[in-house]
Amino acid sequence: MNAKNQTTARSNFAQTTLRAYRSMADFIQARISTLPTAAAIILFIAMLIYGEAKYGRILQYSTMSNLIINNAYLIILAVALTFVILTGGIDLSVGAVIAFCSVAGVLLAKAGWNPYLVMAIMILSGSVFGLISGVLVQFFNVQPFIATLAMMFLARGLASMMSTDPERLDNDSPIRAISTQWKLVDGPKVNDLVLTPAVVIAIVVLIVAVFVLHRTRFGRTVYAIGGSEQSATLMGLPVVRTKVMIYVISGTLSGIAALVYTSRLGIAQNITGLGWELDAIAAVVIGGTLLTGAYGYVLGSAVGALVIGLMNVLITRDGGIPPERTTIITGSILLIFVLLQRAIVRRRH
Repeated sequence: MNAKNQTTARSNFAQTTLRAYRSMADFIQARISTLPTAAAIILFIAMLIYGEAKYGRILQYSTMSNLIINNAYLIILAVALTFVILTGGIDLSVGAVIAFCSVAGVLLAKAGWNPYLVMAIMILSGSVFGLISGVLVQFFNVQPFIATLAMMFLARGLASMMSTDPERLDNDSPIRAISTQWKLVDGPKVNDLVLTPAVVIAIVVLIVAVFVLHRTRFGRTVYAIGGSEQSATLMGLPVVRTKVMIYVISGTLSGIAALVYTSRLGIAQNITGLGWELDAIAAVVIGGTLLTGAYGYVLGSAVGALVIGLMNVLITRDGGIPPERTTIITGSILLIFVLLQRAIVRRRH
């Protein structure tokens, strides 16, 4: 009798374990597309803990404030690239567009133009570059890589034609006011929690992007195009208009990023933004957006931008790591997340 009870107990335990395993597998399968984003969040938290344990003064108001303030432009760029990559496209022109908008804006401001008109022109200039890219991709069947590469050379060349010397904004320019610091918490010594209008702009851009991608027909069309453009067309979705608009959005956000960056630095150069498109793409990939499109979260892209920014902070704090190794570390992290994405795609299939 005891042997029979033991056999029954082992059988019940095995069935319970199997049900638990299946429940866990179903839970993971249902949320498998969120794993890269979750991994980015875990990586960011781990970097914070490591930095605090090794260097100290990481988990404090001033450090976290500077992290967000210094990377507000990168968050905006990451949002821009998220729209494009979700459709399976790419935009290599964002860094060069920032250079053009920045140089043009500072030159117009120094020429005495109304500063608010100058800010509008900077943003609209980015929109124009995005519109040209979208038209080339949609109506001339140019590959996004080639179309945006052409825009990158065009924008960088125009910026160099306008000026090859650093152009400085006046300190009292209203454009500089976008980086005015607001003290939210008066901490001990210099450990203050501060905020700037530029950070508010980045947060607003992020919130609007989340709403558009997850609560509007336009956002659903973006995801549908990334899944299958042909299927999206057969479903009657506005594919043509949406594909053009995502590049317009990318260009517009590049203009906003140029405004945010120029206001903080106060200097515009034709070499501004070199390689920033790669940083933005890395932030998007680290944040969990698949390069093949259709899957990803714009909030994850913001986390990816903060991961890159925090990595630079930790490297600076260390002091023993040469700056050129930053790209090696970024590439290594990017490779890990790409491999994770490939594993997830295979698992889904």
